[in-house]
Amino acid sequence: MLLRKIAPAVAAGNTIVAKPAEETPLSAVKIFEVFHDAGFPAGVLNLVCGEPAPIGDVLLESPEVRQISFTGSTEVGRMLSERGGAQLKKVTVELGGVAPFIVFPDADLDVAINNLMWGKFANQGQSCVAPNRVLIHKDIFDKFTALAKKRVEELKLGHGIKGGFEVGPMISEEAVTRVNAQLEDAKKKGAKVVAGGHIPSGIDPKRWCAPTIIVDAPKDALVTCHETFGPLVAFEPFTSEAQMIESVNASESGLGAYLFTKDLAIAHRVSEALEYGMVVINGSSFGYVQTPFGGTKGSGDGREGGQDGLLEYQELQYINMNF
Repeated sequence: MLLRKIAPAVAAGNTIVAKPAEETPLSAVKIFEVFHDAGFPAGVLNLVCGEPAPIGDVLLESPEVRQISFTGSTEVGRMLSERGGAQLKKVTVELGGVAPFIVFPDADLDVAINNLMWGKFANQGQSCVAPNRVLIHKDIFDKFTALAKKRVEELKLGHGIKGGFEVGPMISEEAVTRVNAQLEDAKKKGAKVVAGGHIPSGIDPKRWCAPTIIVDAPKDALVTCHETFGPLVAFEPFTSEAQMIESVNASESGLGAYLFTKDLAIAHRVSEALEYGMVVINGSSFGYVQTPFGGTKGSGDGREGGQDGLLEYQELQYINMNF
């Protein structure tokens, strides 16, 4: 994620100060060691690790910092936009998402299931574009749910050092608490667990979340309207295409959406109607270096990747010469 910001910023001719997430400083340190060994001049790439608030204050208040690029929560993104905007700094934010995963009745179910397993449970669901809501046409809802249930129950939890597993620990105990709170909220509001929902023996429940599928979660459940950032996903049937689109567009977020169908007309019609910055059809990956990554509405503004990502770190200048 740091490299996705650093590469275009430096290519556009900027010097940078990078501040990694406080939970993951070591990977950033290793990246900067590579830069140092490659011979980057001192001062071009600068790394600062520590508590975010005081570091952010310095960067926001410094007149030398002309632009802020942030990936994280919507709450912090709004704060940075407000404070940076007050000083006329350019602020680019990539924030959370509540990604819909839409399956039409003509979809290849094997393709859809495989992409759901990868898109949702890779990295324990700790991805801003991981599916939150799986909306399945009512004609295939039971079949799709049964297939997904089987696959989810086959997932093994384990420690990264040992191998032989698919689901590792969460980034922190606080992350586990947030996911469990969404699950309990949904259950209190009538949702039912159809797969997962419990930690097997020998696994620390303070550091792991069980891959879990729920159904019958109401529209006001946290899992339906807030980013989960964990291996919990809500399944819901739909009948009307128009009502389904209205439902997913009602979200305050608009980062990524997934669509599964064999019908090109449906693919065009629905993807154009979705108020999301990115839509992938019959797949589960948005993160190509050559393509623009970013969202709309509460998911932020600006783009990373491709030509658009390079332009984010440049200023447009018009020169009119007369000799």
